[in-house]
Amino acid sequence: MKEELIATFLQILRFNMRWMTWNLFLAFIPLALSVWLFRTRRGRSWVWWLGFLVFFAFLPNAPYLLTDVIHFVDDIRRIQSVWMITLVLIPIYLLVILAGFEAYVISLINLGYYLHRIGKSQWILGAEMITHALCAIGIYWGRFLRFNSWDFVTQPDAILTKGIEELLGRQPLVIIAITFVILAGLYWIMKRASLSFVVQPHQGTGIQPRQTNQTNSDLS
Repeated sequence: MKEELIATFLQILRFNMRWMTWNLFLAFIPLALSVWLFRTRRGRSWVWWLGFLVFFAFLPNAPYLLTDVIHFVDDIRRIQSVWMITLVLIPIYLLVILAGFEAYVISLINLGYYLHRIGKSQWILGAEMITHALCAIGIYWGRFLRFNSWDFVTQPDAILTKGIEELLGRQPLVIIAITFVILAGLYWIMKRASLSFVVQPHQGTGIQPRQTNQTNSDLS
């Protein structure tokens, strides 16, 4: 019985590692793009705008990891050991989901940094809310309609027909609204936590590095 339980657990772990690794890879694509787009000083050429579109196409993959909790429920049903669930399975899921959502948070922090740098700090909150709404739609498309980010190129007709049509139903709108609230709430919490380690808000909008207690003139 013990050997059978361990074998089942290892089988589940191997299966989870495949989709977890792939989903994390997709989640870190927008993070890498956000550094290239918003943290480096470059002109907004056509290459920049192309990267910007790819950034938003892949961004829902980061918070999408929140929905992978459905796999966790299935795994619990298959694994009967409380110790394995508590000491191994839960930490793995928490690590993967938090890593994906943190990629989302840092990506938007980088976007806010860029808006502040170009003198559009007043746009940060609005940009965050619009992004949450778009990602809520993207998460719904990905989880229920099984669309991928690259389907904007490979299946644009399906997104414009089936994808838009689905948004007109009452149930999809409720799911998207709930997802939006969850994204906005978790983002606000994790943004505060992330900024407390690296940077601090400037007048509630922009982002400024932490200031030391002494200026250079004080130290000279």
